[in-house]
Amino acid sequence: MSITLQVPDSVAWSLRLPEGEVEERLRCELALSLHAQGILSFGKAVELAAISRYEFALLVARRGIPRHYGPEDLAEDLAYGRGE
Repeated sequence: MSITLQVPDSVAWSLRLPEGEVEERLRCELALSLHAQGILSFGKAVELAAISRYEFALLVARRGIPRHYGPEDLAEDLAYGRGE
């Protein structure tokens, strides 16, 4: 499933970000918010943000977001360790 989110031009312009950074920043912000609420696991939030696990971990730490570590996270970490 793929979801397309349309952001009105007036909102995009009010972000005051370079045009090439808008989508990347919105993806990261959404991923951080959903992870903070416990809706997305760390691994899935990384996938949504489309950045490295290390970069996402830095963002989580900077925001003071508690790390939720559940069974899904363990499975993702084990798969990551196996190179999958």
